[in-house]
Amino acid sequence: MGQDHGQARWQAIWQSRRGTALALLPLAWLYGLLAGIRRWLYAKGFLTIHRMPVPVVVIGNVVVGGAGKTPTVLALVQHLKARGWRPGVVSRGYGRQGAEPLEVLPDTSPSACGDEPALIRQQSGVPVFVARQRAQAALALLAQHPEVNLLLCDDGLQHLALGRDLAIAVFDDRGTGNGWLLPAGLLREPWPVHKGAPFAPDLVLHQSAQAIQSSRQSTTHIPSFRAQRSLATDALNALGERRPLAALGPSVVTAVAGIARPQAFFDMLRTAGAVPQHAIALPDHAATDLYASLLNDHTGTLVCTEKDAVKLFELARHMGPATAARVWATPLQLQVEPAFFAAVDKQLKSLRSDQPVN
Repeated sequence: MGQDHGQARWQAIWQSRRGTALALLPLAWLYGLLAGIRRWLYAKGFLTIHRMPVPVVVIGNVVVGGAGKTPTVLALVQHLKARGWRPGVVSRGYGRQGAEPLEVLPDTSPSACGDEPALIRQQSGVPVFVARQRAQAALALLAQHPEVNLLLCDDGLQHLALGRDLAIAVFDDRGTGNGWLLPAGLLREPWPVHKGAPFAPDLVLHQSAQAIQSSRQSTTHIPSFRAQRSLATDALNALGERRPLAALGPSVVTAVAGIARPQAFFDMLRTAGAVPQHAIALPDHAATDLYASLLNDHTGTLVCTEKDAVKLFELARHMGPATAARVWATPLQLQVEPAFFAAVDKQLKSLRSDQPVN
């Protein structure tokens, strides 16, 4: 069973306060000092914060690695559209070629825009722009789509140059790990934050594979909510064919995940009854040539995440119908407790007097 052992090793280190983590603690103190100085410079106005003429909602991680930002963005887009907003999404576009603002269209190559922005555009249908400087992406989006009256910033919690009106921190099952800052721990910034600290998140969303409970004891003063992650009951292949995942399960030869925590996907597959003979963990934002090699080396049925499918499906279709027919993706479902969306609506209502109403 193929695994990204380096990534798994770091995840184990970040859950402990001994050994390598303890040795790295002085670097974590230095990281914290430099990050604190940077935040102070923004808070005092020495570094420029670019404010947009529409509300900006930032969704990001306090911890390193994927904690569920993109599914949260997609869930928020769906909710906000239902509430009458006309949202757009901006992102850095991690791993893309180029730095200037680019509009992500349905046929934009993931290598040009990044795999997550491509996924968001394909699934949401709302305007999506990427740029190294997210404020530039926001201005370009608003200029091209003046109908947009709210912006979502994907993975921008530590990007302080773009002004935010609402900030949402997303956590997964790892929590805060050992509670230390990088590189000794998972944290990108100190947690929990002190009340009144500049740039502190307004809301927290904890994602888990476990069912949502009616109550949760929060470790911070910030309102905290829960969401349950699970795989959809149907899988979709590169030809657009749909099949129940349970029916696909017995024939699965290879499962692949090029995400921050591949094991989480493999575990969900097994829970759904699809037990692969091989599980291949690729690096997060894996290069296209790795996916091409995967298709050439593995000739049986292959199941991947939606994020991997952004690259894999295109490659599979180029290789012909036979290859496209055997490459399947299983969509991720996010069941968010209604109180979270109610809290988002309340925060947005306080920002603008002309907010949409049902």
